[in-house]
Amino acid sequence: MLSRLQPLARAFSTSSPSGVSVAVCGASGGIGQPLSLLLKLNPAVTKLSLYDVGHTLGVAADLSHIQTRARVTGYVGPDQLEECLQGADIVLVPAGVARNHGTMKMNDLFNANCAIVATIAAAAAKVCPDAMMAIITNPVNSTVPIACEVYKKAGVFDPKRIFGVTTLDAVRANTFIGQIKGVDPLDVECPVVGGHAGPDIIPLVSQCEPKVELDQETLDALTERIQEAGTEVVKAKAGAGSATISMAYAAARFTDSLIKGMRGEEVVECAYVASDLLPEVKYLATPLVLGPGGAERNLGLGEMTQFEQDLLKVSLKDLNTSIEKGERYVKEHWA
Repeated sequence: MLSRLQPLARAFSTSSPSGVSVAVCGASGGIGQPLSLLLKLNPAVTKLSLYDVGHTLGVAADLSHIQTRARVTGYVGPDQLEECLQGADIVLVPAGVARNHGTMKMNDLFNANCAIVATIAAAAAKVCPDAMMAIITNPVNSTVPIACEVYKKAGVFDPKRIFGVTTLDAVRANTFIGQIKGVDPLDVECPVVGGHAGPDIIPLVSQCEPKVELDQETLDALTERIQEAGTEVVKAKAGAGSATISMAYAAARFTDSLIKGMRGEEVVECAYVASDLLPEVKYLATPLVLGPGGAERNLGLGEMTQFEQDLLKVSLKDLNTSIEKGERYVKEHWA
């Protein structure tokens, strides 16, 4: 049975006597539910703790009937947040308000989601400071700096263990390139760097494996589609929501890569992390080598074309503004 399910996240980590404990904060939401399902199907996960402000017990009960070894427990409300995080190896944060109409920008989510991320980060810094924290809550360009600043205030900040999950950008790039070239998207790997909002998303098509050749018109259209793919979904859902199923898949893929890295395999994934690669910004999405300590090595930007360099240059001002906004929130509103 499980072997048939493995292609869902392309070879989930193999089963091991020493399983992984994963906490999902925001488990009853549009991303949280399918993400929790995919985690339940991962044989490496033996403990799955689900937290949300409502409906978590029903989600946990439903998932617990699936015949995999992960033990599922639901936690409801702020009073149970720390209990949910006890013993977690990985903390996933899809909690928050989603984009709900075509004109809504990533930064419009800031006021709604900043306090949620800060609260979860503070609890994790207290209860499981050595856990890997993967933040899905938008705007990731700001919410990751918020979490990092909260960890700094708690005196437990480790830049190798806090990630902004930008995997969906790479998943979309791989899918769209596969469609253009008529190949299986699972055989395509295109790094995506920068940030996680519109023009901050920079697909490095020149570094794609296998190598692809595109004329400039096709490259322009592909780049724009990758950058605006979130809006494409929001519009298709006619204001009823944003990307949830594909985001859950991407987060499950990233989690599986974290698990493999924690177990000593050398795995490369792009993610948005604290970075000193560029003097203009303190955070940047780049390919990372994942290992037992988290982001063991930053592979950087590699050799970029002039087109890609120009895209990155344009994105840096807005990216830096988002970073400063997150840092300022913690300074002004978080004791």
